[in-house]
Formats: sequence, C-alpha cells, structure tokens
Amino acid sequence: MAKHKIVAVVGMCGSGKSVAVDEFVKRGWHKVYFGEATFLKMKELGLEINEENERKVREMLRASGDKGIYAKIFLPEIEKAVKKSNVVIESMYSWSEYKIVKEKFGSAFEVLCIATDAPVRRERLKSRDFRPMDEATSLSRDYAEIENIEKGGPIGIADHYILNNGAMSTLKNNVVKYIKTFEN
Repeated sequence: MAKHKIVAVVGMCGSGKSVAVDEFVKRGWHKVYFGEATFLKMKELGLEINEENERKVREMLRASGDKGIYAKIFLPEIEKAVKKSNVVIESMYSWSEYKIVKEKFGSAFEVLCIATDAPVRRERLKSRDFRPMDEATSLSRDYAEIENIEKGGPIGIADHYILNNGAMSTLKNNVVKYIKTFEN
C-alpha cells in the first residue's frame, strides 16, 4: 500500500483543472502530467501544437485498443513518486486509466472533479492565453473526449467535486480546503 496519497484532478476542458493542480504543486505534491505523452509524441511526429493535432495524437495513442495507455506509461513514475510524497495526476482522461490506477493503489488513490457549467467553460476557453478555443471547437472537443476517450467515467465516479463557476480565487480556496483534508 502506498505511503502517501494520489489524487487525479479531472473535469472537462476549461473547468479549471490546471489551476487546481497548481495548488497541489505549491503545497509540495509531485505532479504527474499524463498530457506530456501527447506533447512528446507530437514533437516526435513534427506536429504543430494545436487542438486538432492534440486530439489526433490523443486518439492515435489509444487507437491500439488500449485506452489505458497513459496510465501504463506513467505508472512507474507514480509508483516511484508516491514512496516519497503525495502525488497529483493531471490529464487522467479515460475510465481505463482510472481503473488501472485504482487497481494498483486502492484507497490511496482518489479523484477530485472540477465541475463547471458548459457555458462558463466555453467563455473561459475563448479568452485563455494558451490554446484558446472558439465555442464550436470546445464543443467538438467535449464530444470527442466523451465519445472517443472515455472521459466521462472518472468524472462520474469522482470522490469529491468542486463547483467552479465563479472567481479563480474561490476555486483556489476550495482546492486548498480539500488538500488540507489530507493533512489531518
């Protein structure tokens, strides 16, 4: 059994997952970023970083029929890190990834979902600095992630939910309250 906790932060695109993960990292949690595999593969293939290419590569990596491939890639890093510190996972998308990590770590692993109303997410995505998306692109991404990479499973089974329809400071405060539950 793991000595420390592992928390995967999940939610739809634009919900505030990265902001939440940053709060864990500020408090000394080791970050494992599943999305890194996508960007490394894009670089290897010489693809420009954009939503279309990211989707193509995410789906290509899982097209082998292994929707748990990201968890399998990063399981050794999680195993090593959890011996020394708490671990936060960013970009765990699929139900298969969830089951692999849950089977390996049991009660040491839980899921935090950052939930945000779709219209709020779409507005945020339009104005974000890195990889902004118009409404049609964000809706298309939502459909692709739900239909093609099992994203709904980890969101639906989350152990804890934080609603994020307001200010970033409110989200940060709520995430810190959640993190503090592991300090008791």
